[in-house]
Amino acid sequence: MVTAVFSNSTVASVVGQGQGLGFGEILRNIRMVEPGLNLLEQYWAAWYCYMDNDVLATGLLFFLLHETMYFVRSLPWFIIDQIPYFRKYKIQPTKIPSAKEQWHCLKSVMLSHFLVESIPIWTFHPMCVKLGISVEAPFPSWTTIIPEIALFFVLEDTWHYWAHRLFHYGVFYKYIHKQHHRYAAPFGLCAEYAHPAETMTLGFGTVGMPILYVMYTGKLHLFTLCLWITLRLFQAVDSHSGYDFPWSLNKFLPFWAGAEHHDLHHHYFIGNYASSFRWWDYALETESGLEAKATREERMKRKAENKIKKLN
Repeated sequence: MVTAVFSNSTVASVVGQGQGLGFGEILRNIRMVEPGLNLLEQYWAAWYCYMDNDVLATGLLFFLLHETMYFVRSLPWFIIDQIPYFRKYKIQPTKIPSAKEQWHCLKSVMLSHFLVESIPIWTFHPMCVKLGISVEAPFPSWTTIIPEIALFFVLEDTWHYWAHRLFHYGVFYKYIHKQHHRYAAPFGLCAEYAHPAETMTLGFGTVGMPILYVMYTGKLHLFTLCLWITLRLFQAVDSHSGYDFPWSLNKFLPFWAGAEHHDLHHHYFIGNYASSFRWWDYALETESGLEAKATREERMKRKAENKIKKLN
């Protein structure tokens, strides 16, 4: 099987694919044969050549990426929860997750990762081939990658808002979404603590939007998708961290949601349905919390007063 990482199939055989060479040897060969590749592109190409099976290479890459990024990003919040100094930044300072709660959440998340999320991950490469998602080296330019990821954030946020809002109605909440609301004061690890139906539905926003994008444009690179999933995982974990620092992103980007936005959702069990941005909740008046309620009432009062003035 010749890897699709090189557009020229002869390059793969020259660098040693299928010859039983070690990863380091293949990497050195790639550096000699393809000196124009940057360091990350060299390791990417070496991975696919070393695995000698693109289906396995993509599946394992995606699985390891997801597990590593999720738990590496969750670990700092677990440590911070143990340090009293940071209580002043905790949104609900009296509600510190216990070791029992953390352990229960960890077991459930691990079970979900291996039994629910791993299935589409391991079968993703054939879909990549069919859709035209490229694994070639070199990668696209940053002027291509950055706008694509920005678009994915906007599309995922839209999907998340409406799907999440639906999960707060009747049977959807009672039998599906209620599991995620077990923790009224969220912590980083519980970002993916959810019913399998919710995991798959909301997860469609993360993976499905890039799929729809490539179906429309016919062009997307797997590296862009990996970077997008990494950033999305970081956003999801951070929004469940329970901490709002002076240097948090929402302090510099007013439209960014962050932990302060999502923590209110868990505290009041309603409102603030969006994932990354605030505009859907603002525009549709579903902001959560007493302050947001007071702001909405003041806004409605001003509108009523302006209407009366116009009539007079």
